[in-house]
Amino acid sequence: MIVDKKPKHECVELKASQLPAYCPNSAMPVWSTHPKVFLDITKTGSAVCPYCGTSYQLKPGEKVSAH
Repeated sequence: MIVDKKPKHECVELKASQLPAYCPNSAMPVWSTHPKVFLDITKTGSAVCPYCGTSYQLKPGEKVSAH
């Protein structure tokens, strides 16, 4: 039997009004924080934090307006 030992990371869905996306987010416990990193989800609709692996994506139907 093969056991998946990869940790399960959270997927955070964001509204366009909540951009720019960054990690750690305010819902994460203080003891598990890492340096703040901004994530560009405007091109593909999703991104993964390089520190903790948390994924961020736009909520279905959300559109990012170009400025």
